[in-house]
Amino acid sequence: MAEMESGWTEGRRHVVDCDLKSFFDTVNHDRLMEALREKVGCRVTLGLIRRYLTAGVVLPDGTREATPLGVPQGGPLSPLLANIVLDPLDKELEARGHKFARYADDFLVMVRSARAASRVMASLARFCEGRLKLVVNRAKSRCTRLGFCEFLGYAMDRKGRLVWTDKALHRFKERVRGITRRNRGHAVRDVIGELRRYVLGWLNYYKLSCTYTVIERLAEWVRRRVRLYYWKQWKQPRTRRRELLALGIAPDEVHKASRSRKGYWRMSQMSLVRHALHNRWLEEQGVPDMRATWIKLHYGPSARV
Repeated sequence: MAEMESGWTEGRRHVVDCDLKSFFDTVNHDRLMEALREKVGCRVTLGLIRRYLTAGVVLPDGTREATPLGVPQGGPLSPLLANIVLDPLDKELEARGHKFARYADDFLVMVRSARAASRVMASLARFCEGRLKLVVNRAKSRCTRLGFCEFLGYAMDRKGRLVWTDKALHRFKERVRGITRRNRGHAVRDVIGELRRYVLGWLNYYKLSCTYTVIERLAEWVRRRVRLYYWKQWKQPRTRRRELLALGIAPDEVHKASRSRKGYWRMSQMSLVRHALHNRWLEEQGVPDMRATWIKLHYGPSARV
């Protein structure tokens, strides 16, 4: 991602977005093993990798389908093997002096003009198909402006800063909704534990984004989702009354919420419920403070929040 930012700064604002057709399904095993043998001298390790590649796929009906080509997509070893297959591509791009970003089979090449992008696209297609024996998906490959390009959940805004894509934000919200779904029936501590693991992992991946205001909105939205879950768990009026009293709400105020017929989502934003389940209390229960986490990831553990 740093390459995208530095490419923008250097004026490389045109992009070759090259898509390799069915990359993980078409990797040639013999070529891959030959490349591995240049670096790995252990025959046992090489044998295990060969068996991993040719293990086959078990179909729903119980039969096994052979895998004469390809690398198991989603396997822990697959990104490393993809890097080995595409290492000649990295070296070729470096030799040509291009600035590029690549992860597994996804890569962008940043150039200074639309004409240069078209020229690089054509030469890359020849290199990938001739030297690497991989097929370039010309329907999905394109030359475009860096500001219109998405890469691994990131995009560039008008000022050349990294931001999250709309798809990345949508996936985040969908996952959080799933974790805090009100009819899930899990204990609150388990839900918060799962939510915490997901949110912190997501923030660590997307920490390069500069959209602080989005983080503030997301942080409040996540807390509201947790309040909704608590309110659903306290389903009975007497349970709500007991819990609100325990959280310091005055007895003459409790009835305003405990017997309300408003929906769970509306109640999660009610001032009395927000006061009872305030931000600090939620943090004490384990709900991550996205704003504070983002600041520390950006500016270091000693940053003031």
